[in-house]
Amino acid sequence: MRVGTAAVAAAIALITAGCGGSGTIGQNQGGQAEPPANKNLVLLPGVKAEPFYISMECGAQEEAAKLGYQLTTQAPDQFEAALQTPIVTGVLATRPAGVLIAPTDDVALANPMTQLKGAGIKVVEVDTRLQDESVALSTVSSNNEQGGRLAAQTVAQLIGDTGKVMVLNTKAGTSTTDARARGFEEEIAKHPGITYLGQEYTDNQPAVAAQKVSAKLSSDPDLAAVFATNLNSGEGAATGLRNAGKTEQVRLVGFDASPNQVEDLRAGEVSALIAQDPATIGRQGVQQVVAAIEGKPVQREIQTDLIALTQADMDANSQYFYKTAC
Repeated sequence: MRVGTAAVAAAIALITAGCGGSGTIGQNQGGQAEPPANKNLVLLPGVKAEPFYISMECGAQEEAAKLGYQLTTQAPDQFEAALQTPIVTGVLATRPAGVLIAPTDDVALANPMTQLKGAGIKVVEVDTRLQDESVALSTVSSNNEQGGRLAAQTVAQLIGDTGKVMVLNTKAGTSTTDARARGFEEEIAKHPGITYLGQEYTDNQPAVAAQKVSAKLSSDPDLAAVFATNLNSGEGAATGLRNAGKTEQVRLVGFDASPNQVEDLRAGEVSALIAQDPATIGRQGVQQVVAAIEGKPVQREIQTDLIALTQADMDANSQYFYKTAC
């Protein structure tokens, strides 16, 4: 529905441009907008070689080619503001027409992204976002609070509305996962039979997530469920439960549908996955940045839907499985 709205808005803009007459800057004598000379786009994901961002890149590459633009991708080796910032600075020197970026910190990336904007580069956020909403022209992401609420509802159903549950988050200041944790907390509070043990941070490292789960099982051996807010935390949580021999006792609901997590779901070691649609995020991000470059209307907020995958329905929804290559 949102894509249709953007398409209608873009069509209206084209009709308006066509009626503007001759002599207007940016138009030829026929009244049509001149195509931009610079058709270079850059995608800056949060981290390299992660299936979520690879799937996003695949969607973005497909859409860029369709619209006649060239897209390159640069990503840090880890989800770190200190590693992403110099990449943004390097991109600034190349002066692309537009940048799609998943900021790794909602405050620390504000200054380098503002520099992009100041240089006339069109900036669109994909997946994550800054606290400062004045920098990016558009933000395309999953409805992350909805995803957290969906995870809480799924957990409550899996454990019969009773028991202890914990959340594994990645890093404080990551807008997407903080929203998921917030949605989970708000929803789980509606289930009085469930004891919420709070959230712990994993530094986006699977090994740390595994350690956190092991420690929680020592302090709370009757732990009933874990909600992991992102791919690395989910994969690490599965390892921790597997090592402890608790995959049948403790229900694990992960976020994202990486190949490893899909196989864990198939094997019954993960009870459910809240899957995003990263390819659509990439496609719509490209649509918005190209609209901005070409002087067409831009939609400020676009939120894509999520789905809860279980072992019973996973194959029927395989289009939500993430890729490791385009």
